[in-house]
Amino acid sequence: MFRLSGPFTARDMHASLSPDALRSTFESQEESEPHALPVHSHHILDLTEVPYMDSAGLGLIVSHYVRCQSTGVRLVVAGVNPRVLQLFEMTKVDKFFRGSLE
Repeated sequence: MFRLSGPFTARDMHASLSPDALRSTFESQEESEPHALPVHSHHILDLTEVPYMDSAGLGLIVSHYVRCQSTGVRLVVAGVNPRVLQLFEMTKVDKFFRGSLE
């Protein structure tokens, strides 16, 4: 489970981690890599404490979704507030998460 907190924007997320480190945190499942995640059949993004996100945050979620699809991992999002849900709907990303957004 990934619990995200605060604005999920390029400025905010890159202030705490480099873009490569953040991407590695989401995408790495190789045990030999420094930011490796255990291999699981489900990844859950808890967005309860994310008041808004920009295109960089959305892009990172879409990239992780694509990677999950190619590796047989189900990606679920939870706690999406109305503002973030509106972004998902405008960009049609909500269709990726049918069932978990309802």
